[in-house]
Amino acid sequence: MSTDARARTAAYLSRFFPVHDLGDDDDIFEQGYVSSLFALQLVAFVEREFDVTVGEADMELEHFRTLRALDAFVTRKQSARAGV
Repeated sequence: MSTDARARTAAYLSRFFPVHDLGDDDDIFEQGYVSSLFALQLVAFVEREFDVTVGEADMELEHFRTLRALDAFVTRKQSARAGV
């Protein structure tokens, strides 16, 4: 996982719940940290922080469930934008 992306995402999440024990594969939805309203906030954060567009087809829980999944999603979106 990209250290910078993980750190930036963890810093954002830490404003809402304790993330010091959150592992890269811990499910933030299953652990009860994320509600449907917060999920929308998380999408907005990802778009703003990483300069990507989250389209309707991207609105799958699997993209946002864990720090590792978020990092992979952002990496794919940034690579696609860059034409890599």
